[in-house]
Amino acid sequence: MSEDCAFETTVSEGVLRVRHEGARWLSTGWSGGEWRADAADNVSVPEGFDRTDLDAYLAERRRAAGFEDSGPALLTGVDLRHARAARLGSVSAVATAGVSNPAALPMDPAAESADESADSVAGDERADSASRDAESGDDSTLPEVGTVNVVVGTERSLADGALANLLAVAVEAKTATLLATTGFPGTTSDAAIAACDPAGEEVAFSGSATEVGSSARACVREAVRASVESRYGDRTDATIPKSVGDADHGVRTDRRAAVFNP
Repeated sequence: MSEDCAFETTVSEGVLRVRHEGARWLSTGWSGGEWRADAADNVSVPEGFDRTDLDAYLAERRRAAGFEDSGPALLTGVDLRHARAARLGSVSAVATAGVSNPAALPMDPAAESADESADSVAGDERADSASRDAESGDDSTLPEVGTVNVVVGTERSLADGALANLLAVAVEAKTATLLATTGFPGTTSDAAIAACDPAGEEVAFSGSATEVGSSARACVREAVRASVESRYGDRTDATIPKSVGDADHGVRTDRRAAVFNP
């Protein structure tokens, strides 16, 4: 992000730091929930990453990057050269996008399962294995080699519900953008952080029709789309999987739930 952004962004030694003094953060990542801190981090991990002592690992990475204070953190397998940021009004967002581990949600599971049968046997075996791992909870704290991470912040001071809703608005925008650009709504390890400035103008709502929500949707759309283009565009050798079976990792939700009148 440029220097005039509400949340200053710095990249050092594979750590992307989003900083705003005294900010309130709400994270879906490791050790997530509510935070009051000066910064949040998006940490790029190496191929074959298998650490499980994540608090210690994050502390090591912050020290190596020269960042002393701690806050909420996300993990990603995406190289930070593909990070992209956007700013509109009181809101700024930064995203890293990799979809080598897609999470498909077919509206007609039976039909799409038949389509997937055209994929290679090896691809189907990889997808089935990843599906079993995801359902059993194996390695649920660790990022896959992809991951779409989003950090969105506003200069406004949001009510508790509005901060939670900003997180939902950001995830909705991420999902819509990924569907349009990759054909998948997300990956097996996506995470997001929303933040606000307690010293800013007080705002009670952050829905899509508000200034904050509308700006957040636009920022997340542009940041995610630009990161996808950086990772998989014409100037790269990387390709977006055509299906879960075509991916190295992934999950397809073919299960059906019972519907009833409450």
